[in-house]
Parts: sequence; C-alpha cells; structure tokens
Amino acid sequence: MDKPDLEAVAQEVFTALADPSRRGILAALAARGPATATDLAAQLPITRQAIAKHLALLAEAGLVVAEPGERRRVRYRLDSAPMKVAQQFLAALARDWDGPLAALRDRLT
Repeated sequence: MDKPDLEAVAQEVFTALADPSRRGILAALAARGPATATDLAAQLPITRQAIAKHLALLAEAGLVVAEPGERRRVRYRLDSAPMKVAQQFLAALARDWDGPLAALRDRLT
C-alpha cells in the first residue's frame, strides 16, 4: 500500500477548513459526537441539503467517516488522522520560520 502524500492530505484538510460552515459541522460533531445530516441541520443554521454537500467534501478530505445506521440513515463521525497531518505540516512550517524570524527580530532591535 502506498504511503499517502502528506502534502496532498494537508491541502485537502486546509481546503475543507476554509469554509466556516464546514468548521461549524466539525465543531458540532466534536461537541456532540456522531450525527446524521438531519441531526446537524437541527443544530446549525444550514439546510440539510447544504450540510450533506459539506459532509461529502469533509468525507473526501478524510475528516469525517460515514457509518451506515438503521433505516438507511448515515451517521458521520470525526476522524482526526488527517487533522494531525495538517498539524504536523503547520508545525514544520513554523519551525522553518522560527530561525529567519528570530534573525529579523535581532536585526531590527
């Protein structure tokens, strides 16, 4: 099995997180646990159809996992693995910036 392209994973996560509605959906799932699109529509100021579209993009980015439930209802739960990849990407970027920023600060002071 091929190792996932970490930069591609981070790109998908950042694209998914760019939308405030998707961030709201992730926050609702984090706070209340797995939920259906209908459950989320009752909690958020977004239509069920819009939530379903956002959930599809979040699933594509690997941030949520669809689990079949009873009566053909699909519940979505968080998957933190892609978020951890994005965090590692940001941490590496921050480390790369620390040296030049410290040198700039020293030069300016």
